[in-house]
Amino acid sequence: MPQEQYAHRSTMQTSEGPQVYKVGIYGWRKRCLYFFVLLLMILILVNLAMTIWILKVMNFTIDGMGNLRITEKGLKLEGDSEFLKPLYAKEIRSRPGNPLYFQSARNVTVNILNENTKVLTRLVTGPQAVEAHSQKFEVKTISGKLLFSADDNEVVVGAERLRVLGAEGTVFPKSIETPNVRADPFKELRLESPTRALVMEAPKGIEINAEAGSLKATCRTELRLESKDGEITLNSAKIKLPNLPQGSSSSAGSRQKIYELCVCPNGRLFLSQAGTSSTCQINTSVCL
Repeated sequence: MPQEQYAHRSTMQTSEGPQVYKVGIYGWRKRCLYFFVLLLMILILVNLAMTIWILKVMNFTIDGMGNLRITEKGLKLEGDSEFLKPLYAKEIRSRPGNPLYFQSARNVTVNILNENTKVLTRLVTGPQAVEAHSQKFEVKTISGKLLFSADDNEVVVGAERLRVLGAEGTVFPKSIETPNVRADPFKELRLESPTRALVMEAPKGIEINAEAGSLKATCRTELRLESKDGEITLNSAKIKLPNLPQGSSSSAGSRQKIYELCVCPNGRLFLSQAGTSSTCQINTSVCL
């Protein structure tokens, strides 16, 4: 380069002064950046305040949250608790001395499952009824004595006394097997069949005993006392048959109040005026 041109360019740069290039954000961009930074700090403070408020309201502690506490033996809930989804637990119990309540707006269902998640036993307590679905249902005392059991084959009542308090009594559509049927003290015992027959059978005999009252047997058509191999004994100080028919005799004589009890071949009983000998054959017209 010629010396004259280099000297001319140097004099031009020195006369104009050094050029300065500004680096950064200025003007309205700078003000927007400060505004966003301030807004972000406000959001962080609000979020921190809300987090502290939630921790305070929910009662978050080192041991748990709210009414839920984590102990060495498991989880401990204090007060009322609500579960919106299924709860799986090995054991649920209340505090010593306090009851345990299960409350639901519709029903409470308890299921017992097997390894294949198939329901084996189900207990449903609803607004209409309490249902138990299982192969066998048992009720026992604290000592282990069986009070009640039911399955497909039979229903067993193990209590010493079965009391039915219904005003209409107890209805058995089929047969009933029991060694003893008795009423409460000072109460009457009534065995009644309104539309069908009443049959009592026992391999070693039937005993009907009324120690402090009378015994009454009423039927519409026939009352039959039958003994195939033994005898029927009527043992009493007085035996009255008030509505027996009286036979008529053609022989004239004074009427008397002494009668003879006669039996027809068909088993019918009637009264005949007593004489020096039997008068049953004379009054056979009653047996016709």
